[in-house]
Formats: sequence, C-alpha cells, structure tokens
Amino acid sequence: MNMDTAPVADSKIASLKTLTTVTYALYALSLFIGVSAIVAIVLNYIKREDVQGTWLESHFRWQISTFWWSLLWFVVGWITFLILIGWVVWGVAFVWYIYRIAKGWLNLNDNKPMPVQ
Repeated sequence: MNMDTAPVADSKIASLKTLTTVTYALYALSLFIGVSAIVAIVLNYIKREDVQGTWLESHFRWQISTFWWSLLWFVVGWITFLILIGWVVWGVAFVWYIYRIAKGWLNLNDNKPMPVQ
C-alpha cells in the first residue's frame, strides 16, 4: 500500500464524517425549522456518490430513508387530521423521527455503520 494515500483517505473520511454530522444536525434542527430538512436531503443526494463504498454510505441511506418516510407520515397525518387520527400519526412519526436521528448520530459518533434496512 502506498503510504501517501492513507492520510488522504483518512482526511476524506474525516471530512465526510463531518458532513454526515452536519446533515444529522440539519435533520434535528428541522424539528424547529422545517426547511433545514430540505437542505439536508439535498446535501445527502449531492454527496451520495462521495460516500459510496464507505461505512458512511449506510448513514446516508439511513438519513434519506428517514426523510422520505417522515414526509410520507406527515402527509398521512395531514390527510387524516380531520378525523383526529392525524394527531396520533404525527405523534408516532415525531417520536420515530427523533429516534432515527438519535440512533444515527450515536452510531456515527462511535464510527459504526447503520444496520441494513
């Protein structure tokens, strides 16, 4: 192995880990400022190719999946709002979303990939 490539690879992983941390922060911030989730999902898709083949790829899949499922449950809650079940859907989705952000961020902090979904 060429010794010159190891530091470059390590610095690239460190940079991508920082980006992944930022996207988790943006998703968490979206609980207060919803538009930050849009910024996060755009970053996920723009940088998806860069994380391909690394352990961080699983975090991007996790984040992207969390975004789309959350959006689906938000819409379902909105549609069922008038029959009052929407409140329950939103409540469960809210707790699930927080769980997904926390679990992902903790695994990222421990340098662990996310489980296959």
